[in-house]
Amino acid sequence: MAELLVTGGAGFIGSNFVHHVIDTTDHSVVVLDKLTYAGNLASLEGLPAERVTFVQGDITDAPLVDDLVSRTDAVVHFAAESHNDNSLDDPRPFLDTNIVGTYTLLEAVRRHGTRYHHISTDEVYGDLELDDPARFTESTPYNPSSPYSSTKAGSDLLVRAWVRSFGLQATISNCSNNYGPYQHVEKFIPRQITNVLRGQRPRLYGAGQNVRDWIHANDHSSAVLTILAKGRIGETYLIGADGEKSNKDVVELILTILGKPADDYEHVTDRAGHDLRYAIDSSKLRRELGWTPKYRDFEAGLRATIDWYASNEAWWAPSKDATEAFYAAKGQ
Repeated sequence: MAELLVTGGAGFIGSNFVHHVIDTTDHSVVVLDKLTYAGNLASLEGLPAERVTFVQGDITDAPLVDDLVSRTDAVVHFAAESHNDNSLDDPRPFLDTNIVGTYTLLEAVRRHGTRYHHISTDEVYGDLELDDPARFTESTPYNPSSPYSSTKAGSDLLVRAWVRSFGLQATISNCSNNYGPYQHVEKFIPRQITNVLRGQRPRLYGAGQNVRDWIHANDHSSAVLTILAKGRIGETYLIGADGEKSNKDVVELILTILGKPADDYEHVTDRAGHDLRYAIDSSKLRRELGWTPKYRDFEAGLRATIDWYASNEAWWAPSKDATEAFYAAKGQ
């Protein structure tokens, strides 16, 4: 049994990880979350109070971070500003959280000799051509294309430098696009699902040919736990579930599952600098650590996700109107 400090544990991927830890291990968890718009305490409801402690705070708060790190066995760092559109509108919060916040955590775990796992994204690698058979690997050069992905790339490099310079007990994982419960309705899949549930047409950037490599949040969580337990210190592992789908295909599948015509969506102006394709080669993780995804069938995972949103309108409804107003102002 260990006590884990999970930063960003009230956010989408972080809260799914906390649920997974409680469901599959005997570990206890301290959640540190700033509760920005993307954090939601309702995502942690129903978890046992004797095993989950919540602390509201900022990862740039060095005294708070140091105190929490001093009392935990390992840190799993999910906290991040992560929305590409927001990073284009105002990059500064991304620098503060993703760079300064990561530095603050690294200094704390260095002082206390604490095991650290760093959650990153495949977006640090830039993008691939639509007809390119290649996929990202751990040796792919970094080529970020947005303020979001560049600050995540910077945080990854900080971790690597602290491992080499100070002997930090750290690992890194770069994951493909997640989907599943508790994801904010600003994100692609829940936005389309909740639009259809409200009788509105989904909205698709450009021609919808951009490809993402989708993974269910539960599979991401199981991979992170595997790396935390068995990963080699200083190593990077890519997490993916062979889920490449174009945005157009995803929207059409959502409509079909919900009993609507597959072409009942609108095209809107494409996002600035919209990456074409992401694709993850997770063979190192599978080969060295024996991990395999549960949701190998994307449609099955998507159906489960749609069922969750259909059954949990009280969770997502409070943020839906503001999200759509934000996009409407941008013509999206």
